[in-house]
Amino acid sequence: MIHLESDYNNGAHAGVLQRLVETNDVRSQSYGDDEFSWNARKLIREACGAPDAQIWFLAGGTQTNATVINSVLESYEGVLCADTAHINVHEAGAVEFTGHKVIPLPGHEGKLQVADLKAWLAAYHADDTAEHMVRPGMVYITFPTELGTLYTADELRELADVCRQYGLLLYVDGARLAYGLAAGGDVTLPLLSSVADIFYIGGTKCGALCGEAVVFPRGNAPSHMLSRIKRHGSLLAKSRVVGVQFEALFSRVGGATLYDLIGRQAIELAMRLRGLFVGKLGYAPYIDSPTNQQFYIIPNADLARLREHIGFEVWCPVDASHTACRFVTSWATTEEEIAELEKLLTH
Repeated sequence: MIHLESDYNNGAHAGVLQRLVETNDVRSQSYGDDEFSWNARKLIREACGAPDAQIWFLAGGTQTNATVINSVLESYEGVLCADTAHINVHEAGAVEFTGHKVIPLPGHEGKLQVADLKAWLAAYHADDTAEHMVRPGMVYITFPTELGTLYTADELRELADVCRQYGLLLYVDGARLAYGLAAGGDVTLPLLSSVADIFYIGGTKCGALCGEAVVFPRGNAPSHMLSRIKRHGSLLAKSRVVGVQFEALFSRVGGATLYDLIGRQAIELAMRLRGLFVGKLGYAPYIDSPTNQQFYIIPNADLARLREHIGFEVWCPVDASHTACRFVTSWATTEEEIAELEKLLTH
């Protein structure tokens, strides 16, 4: 069975595990004040071109989103996002549990469009009863999106400009950031650092056992962030466990970081998967994703055959006889697996 259900259904990259073993017997401070976490922060600042960045290590994505959003918004503020956004669909109301309304706008292949954002904000500020409503305080996007699509650098700049105009924070969820950066677009870590007020670099889905790195690129974290994180139950006593992993992910192997290499491998194999499904099996893409999340329209009659060989996720029905399904490559997917899959499905 070849597992393509998700990019977090394996352990960790061998390079990450090796670094954990190498540092296992070293005594260190707790709560992120250890040599490994400080070195990881240094490496991330260098990769982002953001020397003043403040960086915090948390365990997982939902935890990170709820903690960050609640820490930076006023109690009466909400967060705008695409209707397909993770915080709106797949986080069990975690953000709203902290008291902040999630305000969904129409998603366009997973992306939030500037025109929709402008229209909503103009209508809100023109309403004489706006003080009785949830006030927008943040725009949340993901890179890549939940449908594997990418914002361009210009689209991110335009969203940032609207946020500045209306006094909103721009927050980028980078749970799959390694795969978005490797997918051939024009967005880079320095670009993200220049347009976003806050973003996080995903580890859990990008080769780490667990962990995300929250970046406040201009040293703009709210006061007493450690206390805020702890108050949300998000502060790891053994924060070094995440710090060590990000130290490994952002160490250079030749001319690239391990994080870069992980992303590239997953994208290369995702494109090989596309060649198999579209080029040889004749399945149509459900959405044109350039990232490690691939979506294809599968005849229902073929689902049982595919399930004999592949673990994948049923996404949604397309019509009475076809279903959209998601296939996800990752740092753990191998060339041998894709070759074996092609052999199984074409012979």
